[in-house]
Amino acid sequence: MKKKFCFYFKKIKNSLNEQIYPGKLGNEIFKKISKKAWLKWLKIQTILINENNLNMSNIKDIKKIENKMFQFLFKT
Repeated sequence: MKKKFCFYFKKIKNSLNEQIYPGKLGNEIFKKISKKAWLKWLKIQTILINENNLNMSNIKDIKKIENKMFQFLFKT
């Protein structure tokens, strides 16, 4: 497994195997975030979606999650 410097953990960690989120944000995640940080985010994302009753087919709710994702992964 490839390793990279993870922006979230500020350490060398295992890389993601592929781009797991679309677009420019997905590319940044793929280049700068480790697999472990991504899995940690997925747990938080699930909680946020459930607690806030978000609908992931609603563009406003998607934008809310993307903002939280960016804050969690890159502003720690």
